Amino acid sequence: MSSNEEAEGSPLVSYRTLDIAVAIFFLIVAAIVITDSLRLGIAWKPNEGPQPGLFPFYIVVAMGIASLVNLAQALPRTPEGERTATTIPGIKRMAAIFVPAVLFVLATNYIGIYVSAAIYIGTFMVFFGKFPVWKALAVSLGIAIVNFMMFEVWFLVPLPKGPLEAALGY
Repeated sequence: MSSNEEAEGSPLVSYRTLDIAVAIFFLIVAAIVITDSLRLGIAWKPNEGPQPGLFPFYIVVAMGIASLVNLAQALPRTPEGERTATTIPGIKRMAAIFVPAVLFVLATNYIGIYVSAAIYIGTFMVFFGKFPVWKALAVSLGIAIVNFMMFEVWFLVPLPKGPLEAALGY
């Protein structure tokens, strides 16, 4: 085991495996969208224009072809494809970013985008940036307030709001 592998942990998945999995995933998505596009219609009707499935159909046909090319390139075993794409510590680092982002999106439905954003920014500042809590509070609340003023007051663009904004009359 090399010193890099010791620092990063043992290999979890290769680039070849990821390339194959992603190509198959996009082929499945392409098949689903093609099926639905055909149901909606892919013709160009005179005096009406395109049917609803026309543009999605051609876009996913191109995506499907690209996925087939990627799959064909990934199937043969090559030294390049057998390189380690990630390790367990690497997956944990990715999850540390992905999971809070998903929670932010979910929280937006219940407590609004401004409060969710303040919590999200402040949490990242404290846990990943190692900023003092008072700085994280100042920055995250400042950004939330500026965004609220910009979207709700100046541009009059309503964004998802929660109980705090309702209590403030918005």
